[in-house]
Amino acid sequence: MKNKLILMFMLCLVFISCKQDPDFYLYDDMDNLKDEQKTLIEVLKKTESKEMSFAVKDRIAKNLKVKKKNKLLIVFLSSLVENDPDDTYKGYWLLMLANEYMEQKMNEPAAYFFERVIKLDKDMEISGKSIQYLSLKNLINITTDPKRLVEYYSLLLSNFYDSIDPAYSYFMLAQNYEKLGEWHLAIQSYSKFIGLGRFDLIIPGIPDNYGYARKIVDYSSSTKSWTMESLDELLAIIKSAIQRKDFDTLERYRSKVNFFSMAWKQELSDIYGSPDFSLRNFMRGSYIKIESEIDPSSTPYEAYLKTSGWNQYSRIWYLYFRKVNFPADPEIHGRWEWAGIYYGEKI
Repeated sequence: MKNKLILMFMLCLVFISCKQDPDFYLYDDMDNLKDEQKTLIEVLKKTESKEMSFAVKDRIAKNLKVKKKNKLLIVFLSSLVENDPDDTYKGYWLLMLANEYMEQKMNEPAAYFFERVIKLDKDMEISGKSIQYLSLKNLINITTDPKRLVEYYSLLLSNFYDSIDPAYSYFMLAQNYEKLGEWHLAIQSYSKFIGLGRFDLIIPGIPDNYGYARKIVDYSSSTKSWTMESLDELLAIIKSAIQRKDFDTLERYRSKVNFFSMAWKQELSDIYGSPDFSLRNFMRGSYIKIESEIDPSSTPYEAYLKTSGWNQYSRIWYLYFRKVNFPADPEIHGRWEWAGIYYGEKI
């Protein structure tokens, strides 16, 4: 199927390499637009006005669109683009051509023509919107290559900052830098995203995008001294510190990146910006019981340890441990950290 679409695209380019007789774009079947189309073509042959020529060509194209003459429309638009490279309205025809290919689910040729739009020296507006902005938005929707997506989001942020949600674009820019292994640039983009303070941003598939970005940025600037090579080693330190009520050790070994304390049903985004707390306040005068084994729901990447007897409205706490996921620093990637506390019985 893919080869068939590419072949059709290449045939169109060959077909319009020579100027077509405008009569070619008349319909074969008899319909109420045929006479109008014939009149438009006659006007097009005679007019020398660029504005009039554009209006007539646009009407011809829209008539072809209405009658679902998709192949003729593609050939017609291609001829306008290739046969008059200095046409003031070239960007308009390129955009229309790209949209037509996209509607036919031919994303490769569509991307080719959208790319040509964004590389034009001069932008233009259609219905108050930039054609380069529209092309970038479409390219983002049909592109999976992270290198190209970095280019597209960068152009959106530099050229159309006031027309987009910059927080979303900075986050997606960082995500694609991350896929390319460009960690320095990814961290820069995540930092700009965090600086916008968008705790409420919704990104499908990444529910805690703010927490994710903050974790990456904070890991990059921290000492990572609270991480341990193995879960057993970290559990032994935490258990011993609780039994001895060694507050300093507990403070030293809780994560300095996105450490949380929350109820099971609470959203992580609800706790950002909330004041930190001291474990010392919840251990005074209490005997803390610690389960000997981690919870059965634990996995090779995260673990839960049940404790009880805390001096708080919920006396049961599950201490949450996880493997550090930070490929930017191989020295700590895959080590274990005490990352948070869940209050109450496990749901």
